[in-house]
Amino acid sequence: MQRCCSSAGRSAIGKRWFSSSNNDKIVASVLFERLPVVVPKINPTVYAFQEFSFRWRQQYRREYPESFLKKSDTRGKGDYQIDYKPAPRISEADKTNDQRSLHRALDRRLYLLVHGATQGSGKPVWHFPEKVYESEENLRKCAESALESFIGDLSHTYFVGNAPMGHMVMQSTEDKKIPSIKRFFFKSQVIAANKFDIRKCDDFVWVTKDELLEYFPEQAEFLNKMIIS
Repeated sequence: MQRCCSSAGRSAIGKRWFSSSNNDKIVASVLFERLPVVVPKINPTVYAFQEFSFRWRQQYRREYPESFLKKSDTRGKGDYQIDYKPAPRISEADKTNDQRSLHRALDRRLYLLVHGATQGSGKPVWHFPEKVYESEENLRKCAESALESFIGDLSHTYFVGNAPMGHMVMQSTEDKKIPSIKRFFFKSQVIAANKFDIRKCDDFVWVTKDELLEYFPEQAEFLNKMIIS
């Protein structure tokens, strides 16, 4: 009996912590990302350093007898050897600039943006999947509910941690009486899926970080620091 009371007490404390005396709205937003599918291209500076390091190590490499090195050439070649042909890095979605497809920018991270009504805006805008915190057990549960409302099943998603990765306070510049919006960002990743049935929005796009910043020019500095990719 005492344990139940203690649990209820913690729940009540959690609800008081999320509540606000000035009726500010608390929103859980989800940064839903698809990790790179192919190995990203090496930065020219990094490649130059690796080339220099290789040449430097070659000066002090151990030299083996020529007879030892040629033993591999005398070994019989079996059917196990397969000619490797790399897959193209540029997909059809890249050629047509289809931002609704996950088969684009294969060497970059992609992020989901949806278009529609959101908190703090009287007209449809581009935004992350989000939901106003109501009676959920915690903000993580609220974030899961937000993403689930747009993609349905969460079996192909993975939420990274229980704590938010960022926090932003939006205050109306026109009317100071309008409650501010406290937006908490949670990261979630695509797991073993090539397509999602996005719903409850006018439109959606999968964009890279550079493209994402163009959608939010006023918050570009904050998002650039929060999203590390």
